Amino acid sequence: MRRTKTSWKRKPILGALFFLQSINLIMAIEKPDYNLLNSEGVFEIRDYDSFLIAKTRVKNDYKEATVAGFRRIANYIFGGNKEQLNIAMTAPVISSVPNTQGVYDILFVMPKEHTLASLPVPNDKQVKVESHYLGKVAVLKFGGWATKSRTEYYKMQLKKLLNKKDLAMKGDFLVAQYNSPWALPPFRKNEIIVAIE
Repeated sequence: MRRTKTSWKRKPILGALFFLQSINLIMAIEKPDYNLLNSEGVFEIRDYDSFLIAKTRVKNDYKEATVAGFRRIANYIFGGNKEQLNIAMTAPVISSVPNTQGVYDILFVMPKEHTLASLPVPNDKQVKVESHYLGKVAVLKFGGWATKSRTEYYKMQLKKLLNKKDLAMKGDFLVAQYNSPWALPPFRKNEIIVAIE
């Protein structure tokens, strides 16, 4: 009986250790390289190198488009390709911010070990593999869920901040999500990104 009681008491500790390990694994996932040019709390200016992506375009509302796009590319990296090759998951998953057109690009960053030649051809013709260049960007970090309303809010916050700093924007705003879908809101990491002059 004592043994069972002790085992029961250990369960929360083991659960906490597993949870912390899960966070460490998320933090250890490969991410694109960049040079940090400026950092002020949640605001950063970065200069990204080119990196390879798997990309798809979905026409729907923001939530449904991001879910459909995620599944489509996840299928590609989990063997849905001509070589049935499993490709390692990286971070972040990048997508268009909410817009009036209802058309969204969803991007998965490919591992650095690959080249365009070594990446397998997707089975789904709606998935494209290509090189992507972000260049010099402004970034605003935020936590919690990257819902439509929160993404729009932080997009406007970044826009106001750039206007205040007299930094010219170019191109479309993007939202980057770094965590798995089951990560709890207090531990989630997201970013609004836009290219600047």
